[in-house]
Amino acid sequence: MKLSIKFLIILFFIIAGPVLYSQNYKFKTSSLSVSTKNEKGKWGEWSAPKNVNLIVTLDTKKNRIVVYSQIIQLFEIVEYYDTDENDIDKVDTFYCKDNQGEECTLSIITRKKQENRKQLYINYEDRIIVYNLI
Repeated sequence: MKLSIKFLIILFFIIAGPVLYSQNYKFKTSSLSVSTKNEKGKWGEWSAPKNVNLIVTLDTKKNRIVVYSQIIQLFEIVEYYDTDENDIDKVDTFYCKDNQGEECTLSIITRKKQENRKQLYINYEDRIIVYNLI
């Protein structure tokens, strides 16, 4: 009898464990800016912020981040990096592939000294898109 109770408890944690730890996060965007690499490989100036009102979701159960723009941007999370935190910023970074199969790194940065303002950086080899989140 004791063996079957232990087995059921272990089975419960194996099945329920991932469900208990997966979460969904929902953000709204207020603006976006873009920077691109020039022909010499140097990053250009950031574009002027453009007002955008979009929804962004981080779904750790489905391992994806979605930006609900006119053309939906779907990012499959391939790897979760450790959170990097200091007195100024908290950075959660994800190695991803977008819906075109292109590799990129997404980072959600919390600016601690700016009233915990959040930003989503989408880093490709030749361009960076940043969304200000609210």
